[in-house]
Amino acid sequence: MQTSVQADSLKNFAGVADYELVARAITGREDSFEELVRRYQRPLAAYVYRMVGDYDAALDLTQEVFIKVYASLARYRSEYKFSTWVYRIAHNAAIDHLRRQGSGRRMEDLEQGATGDSGAYERPFASAAPTPEQLSERAERRAEIEEVVQRLPAAYRELIVLRHAHDMSYDEIAEVAGLPLGTVKNRIFRARELMRAELLERGIIGA
Repeated sequence: MQTSVQADSLKNFAGVADYELVARAITGREDSFEELVRRYQRPLAAYVYRMVGDYDAALDLTQEVFIKVYASLARYRSEYKFSTWVYRIAHNAAIDHLRRQGSGRRMEDLEQGATGDSGAYERPFASAAPTPEQLSERAERRAEIEEVVQRLPAAYRELIVLRHAHDMSYDEIAEVAGLPLGTVKNRIFRARELMRAELLERGIIGA
């Protein structure tokens, strides 16, 4: 449960845009940067985890990302979305980590694409109160969909996660991944086709 101080802090930042928080943080307002961390820590950790496949490493990398973000705030340009900027930093951090770990195949897939071309991750339930049986069925379906996502080539998986788990536009994904817009659209289309075929094989329709 939130303390009254935490609740007041959230209320104070309600409606404050990311770029405004950045401007305040640059002037020394630590609470503004803390709010940016609060907004992006969990989704960034989820994104990095899906890239590196190691939960502990993802948490460490997320902390490193925020250190880099803090050190680079003065270079942030407000005409760009803060979320895209910070995800790009996270993308680079994950690639660097894979390179250091010698995860050559996984890193190559992320950088070049496939040859055919968690407390940290949550999905909301429907608003209507479901029965225990419905909850169980939904949990099983989410687990199967997650397994299908994990089976995608790394280059496809990252883009699908950015699109559907983080609600990014194609343009934003292109900027984060450092890919041409056409490549992003093509890979997401192919990823969806691969997922649809496997889900149909598993008897999951309309997932």
